[in-house]
Amino acid sequence: MNRPLRTALVGAMTAALLATVAVAPAQAHPAGRPPAVLALPDGFQPEGIATAGRYAYFGSRATGAIQRVDLVTGRGTTIGAATGTPSLGLKVDPRGRLFVAGGTAGDARVLDTRTGEVLARYQFATAPTFVNDVILTRDAAYFTDSNRPVLYRLPFGRGGALPPADAVTTITLTGAYEQVGTGVNLNGITTTPDGRALIVVQSTTGTLYRVDTVTGASTVVDVPGHTFTNGDGLLLLGRTLYVVQNRLNLIAVVRLNHAGTAGTLTDTITDPNFDVPTTVAAALGRLYLPNARFTTPPTDTTPYTAVAVRAH
Repeated sequence: MNRPLRTALVGAMTAALLATVAVAPAQAHPAGRPPAVLALPDGFQPEGIATAGRYAYFGSRATGAIQRVDLVTGRGTTIGAATGTPSLGLKVDPRGRLFVAGGTAGDARVLDTRTGEVLARYQFATAPTFVNDVILTRDAAYFTDSNRPVLYRLPFGRGGALPPADAVTTITLTGAYEQVGTGVNLNGITTTPDGRALIVVQSTTGTLYRVDTVTGASTVVDVPGHTFTNGDGLLLLGRTLYVVQNRLNLIAVVRLNHAGTAGTLTDTITDPNFDVPTTVAAALGRLYLPNARFTTPPTDTTPYTAVAVRAH
């Protein structure tokens, strides 16, 4: 056999061997089948979730720490140090910025998802306040306050620049919405399918409202025959709205009209691994929800998880 032919055959055999070796990890962890249950740190007390690519971000309502978890491997790492105040609703934008609702601190902060650096902090209100959840649009970030009938707006500058602290505006809700008692009122928030307004859920009544972002005028989203008791996190995919009903261990699936003024309950989703899930985000063709375990007394050693379910 001549030298060039022998060299070519050896190269081909080596390439085939390397290809075989490269396939082995994929067979051990089949593509498209990441873990259905993700372990979070003991005592973490998760509440919010945001996803970007193969990663999920969780906030601790106990310490304010931020945990990043690889949804494919299940491995997690802390990227945001504990603040001593809650980290509740979360959203990630295309620039890799994580927006965090600060609960009883009455604030929000923005972190770099790569480094955990706090890029900005905004003070919305002082007690009584509970800044609970957040949604991002092309022009602004909007936050709910469960103790007040208002939304907080952070307008983005040119190129998505974060605003100065004095640019924060408060939108008072008018119209159909009414604050009820001292419990959790405004909670989850998302946009309408046409992007022209917002949808919020009131946990105390289980009602969905459509809110005009300019005037604050609100109307009830008509879902005949259904209210969303214990409504918490909201997720909109196309015209499908997922409403997490935390203590019911349930996700309600609603098909909305384009304007988000009305919808139809089409399905419900539950899972034996649910233990009071609060919020929901989509990734890798699945829905991911952290188990807040509100009915379990929290300790430093209490285990916490997040659960993946198939989107309906």
